[in-house]
Amino acid sequence: MTIPHIARSAALILGFTIAAGATAALPALRDNAKIRDGLISTAIAYEIGRKCESLDSRWFTGITYLNSLRSHALELGYSRAQVSAFIDDKAEKKKLEAEARALLRQKGGVEGDWETYCAVGRAEMAAGSRIGTLLK
Repeated sequence: MTIPHIARSAALILGFTIAAGATAALPALRDNAKIRDGLISTAIAYEIGRKCESLDSRWFTGITYLNSLRSHALELGYSRAQVSAFIDDKAEKKKLEAEARALLRQKGGVEGDWETYCAVGRAEMAAGSRIGTLLK
């Protein structure tokens, strides 16, 4: 092997090592507050929209927001495969749904008393929160 080939091989190996190290250093997506909180807010808005007769979810706004969370994850260095694996992980989905239900209860939503969901939705809309921006 000539020096240029050795240098090129070393650069490739170093590049792969750096890339692998950067990927390995990323925390789990569930530990990213912006992504986790965004998914929880979206889930709450969706649930309020389903259960409250007087409010609806803003579907296009919600999809656009979810796509922005995906883009944010990619910008942080997560691969498409990592993002897809997180989205498809049923255990993670259950954890996030449980967190969303707990937060909705904390805000005053009572399962089965759908008017309380409406009240939470109206309060979130008045506050201009992420949940509120996903409702109409």
